[in-house]
Amino acid sequence: MSDAYGAAGVSLAAADDSVARLKPLVHKTLRPEVLGGIGGFGGLFQLDLARFQQPVLVSGTDGVGTKLKIAHELGRHDTIGIDLVAMCVNDILVQGAEPLFFLDYFACGKLAPVQLEAVVAGISTGCVQAGCALLGGETAEMPGMYTGGEYDLAGFAVGAVDRERLIDGQKIASGDALLGIASSGVHSNGFSLVRKLLADHQLVLDSPLPGTKTDLGTALLAPTRIYVQPILKLLESVAVHGMAHITGGGLPGNVPRMIPDSLGAVLQRNTWPLPRVLSFLQKVGGFAPEDLDPVFNQGLGFVICVAEADVKTTLEILRCSGEQAFRIGGIEASAKPFQWA
Repeated sequence: MSDAYGAAGVSLAAADDSVARLKPLVHKTLRPEVLGGIGGFGGLFQLDLARFQQPVLVSGTDGVGTKLKIAHELGRHDTIGIDLVAMCVNDILVQGAEPLFFLDYFACGKLAPVQLEAVVAGISTGCVQAGCALLGGETAEMPGMYTGGEYDLAGFAVGAVDRERLIDGQKIASGDALLGIASSGVHSNGFSLVRKLLADHQLVLDSPLPGTKTDLGTALLAPTRIYVQPILKLLESVAVHGMAHITGGGLPGNVPRMIPDSLGAVLQRNTWPLPRVLSFLQKVGGFAPEDLDPVFNQGLGFVICVAEADVKTTLEILRCSGEQAFRIGGIEASAKPFQWA
């Protein structure tokens, strides 16, 4: 029998091999609400309605951008999936939602089962960190669309929160405090600028990152932190007024998204440390800090707003959960949604 599809550049054998490799990775993420297993046309998840009086589903989708280029250049594909999960689950977390399940989309020019397995291993790890099930996904082999073993990723997360516990920023008031939680570095935004700096200054990825025991490539690939478990634990004890995931647009572009009109965020620079990799990129490019504020997270991956009376408790809970947390500013009545003190 002729292999017409193989002649067109699509390997059905590689697809079968990939499914076999992915099954144990998916199994690691399963929750009790998951019905059935991998291989169906759709993933099945039975929502436990006893946990909610008025359940609200919260969904989000994202990718990891040109950070994929760094992973491809280094030949390291085992953490990029963590980034994918993080970008999605952190987004729905800001409204108080517990991530329930995750779906992924992997597209490539030629399917390499070992490479795909590494990517999905990262996705599986991210789902375990977030406590959500990897419910399904799509692997698309499209000859001519991608070259040189490159691929693209997209992720989709669905979570739930009781309507009365939904966090929409409406409780934010003048005098509230803003607390920031440390990032692991660049996370998954700003890599077009990173790659330009690498090219313009002929930086080598395996060269040492000054002031550290690691190399530049490893520092750039450090996966985006997943804040789900610490924040869900915090929500059990503290009435959080608002939250922001610091992604594209940085602090100036994301903190105002949680704040009602007529109020503004006032942040104090230097109240938290700047990761070595970000200070290195700033120095190499000859940038002032404000030049990079809309590009990078500047060392904070997540910002929360709480009442002044809850600051101490919030910081203690976050630090006990293993997070580095800092008081970075507050809320004032202002026509400006964001400003530095």
